[in-house]
Amino acid sequence: MATSGYRPEVDGPAAPAPDRQLKPSVGVLGGWAVAASGVAATTSIGIGMGSLASIVGNQLPILLVLAFLPMLGIAGAYARLNRVERNCGNGYVWVGKSLGPWLGFLTGWVLLVGTLIYLGYAGTVTGSIVLQFTAKVGWHQLGPVALDPNSTAVSTVVGLAVLAVVAVVAATGLAKAARLQTALLVFEWATLIYFCGWGIAAGGQPFSWSWLNPFAISSLGALEQGLVVAVFIYWGWDAAFSVTEETTSPETSARSGYLTLCSTMVLFLAGAIAFERVLTPEQLAGHPADALIFFAGRLAAEPWASLPVLALLFSVAASLLAALIPTARQALAMGRDRTLGALWTRVHPRYGTPAAGTLCCAGIAMVIALLAVTIPQVSALVLAAVNAVGILVAFYYGLTALACAVRFRAVLRGGPFEALKVVLIPAVCGVAMFALGAVLVASYLTKSDHFALDPNNGYFQLMCPGVVLGLGLVAAAVAKWGRRSEYFRTGQGTDDLTLDLQTPEADRVR
Repeated sequence: MATSGYRPEVDGPAAPAPDRQLKPSVGVLGGWAVAASGVAATTSIGIGMGSLASIVGNQLPILLVLAFLPMLGIAGAYARLNRVERNCGNGYVWVGKSLGPWLGFLTGWVLLVGTLIYLGYAGTVTGSIVLQFTAKVGWHQLGPVALDPNSTAVSTVVGLAVLAVVAVVAATGLAKAARLQTALLVFEWATLIYFCGWGIAAGGQPFSWSWLNPFAISSLGALEQGLVVAVFIYWGWDAAFSVTEETTSPETSARSGYLTLCSTMVLFLAGAIAFERVLTPEQLAGHPADALIFFAGRLAAEPWASLPVLALLFSVAASLLAALIPTARQALAMGRDRTLGALWTRVHPRYGTPAAGTLCCAGIAMVIALLAVTIPQVSALVLAAVNAVGILVAFYYGLTALACAVRFRAVLRGGPFEALKVVLIPAVCGVAMFALGAVLVASYLTKSDHFALDPNNGYFQLMCPGVVLGLGLVAAAVAKWGRRSEYFRTGQGTDDLTLDLQTPEADRVR
């Protein structure tokens, strides 16, 4: 977002530029953010479209458009807040200052824990995709162990090995991560765009404008559940704001955030139309964890049908990297405020990254993945994780949007355009996120008459985000009265120069 219209009396003091002077361009930071979003988009198309289709059927394209609209408003809130207060904790700091430290802490907490849950399930999905690829090349057995891609246990072991490698890459520098993700992204998007274009042009199912009719969605419940899953698969466009302290230009983060969000929406929409041109709703819904692979198999013969499998393999592995990097920086922001322990503030003397936090995040995700082995099928694991994390994502996006509206409420006394952009739209988007969460909670409470460890059980679906929020309140109490963090007195985040993160350009030289 451009800085025109900036007014100190409304926005407050502009965020200080660090001593390290980088050019105010997208550069390595923007490249990493776009690559991070790109691999996330490929992963979501690969494993998210089937889940969405099972909920809304042929209305998959319009649902993705509907979910994009509040995301766009929230992106504007991120850009405005980042302009005046750059901090790798972003929402945790912004909400703490505008709405109070308890809500600010919970914003950071749900992002941190939600991403760790995602990493746990994504590691298992990564292992499943690896095994699907090995099956295509004829490798079905490793000694006495059957390499079954539908086995959560085997997929988890393979996925954790991939996660360990990814954690080492994430800990050794942002530029290395950017180069790796960019290389993977070129292949992934080329493959995805080619197959989506092929599906749109040659699919056997007739195109219908009703796919873009929101009133054709079967029920309000389907719309609500579909929006939660759609919000989840859009999640990740805000990755650029987690490395905002590693560039001198706030506009870099804003441009990267807008670019990643809009390009993701276009790719999702093209993918949804292509899938529905090739597959029936029943076929798409029947493959929640491998929709892209099934789609490619219907279009092409081997070995070409294996290209999307390879693209998806690269994507899910790279999405682990895209999640680890901002999560470690979120924990670093909380650690330097003493709302988390000092371990998270350790910056590697050579690589200039929060290496200890990165490895700890990977370790916690591994534990979560091992605990999730109790769910026998990978597709059930995907659904359980989406239901849990989707509500948490809506919670922290909603709080951050409301923080923007409260912080800049003085703009209401100015021109109508600024008031609409900076206060009204973020407020509406924030309330929409909370309304979505509230309706889902109500529907889950009436969905089941008993508790069961089943991703389709309403009480189980509520238990996951409920436990995360409950633990967050306990952790906040420890930070306030145990560590006596100043954050709970002021709501103010620690200055971004307290710890010296390595700049991407210096990392490149190193």
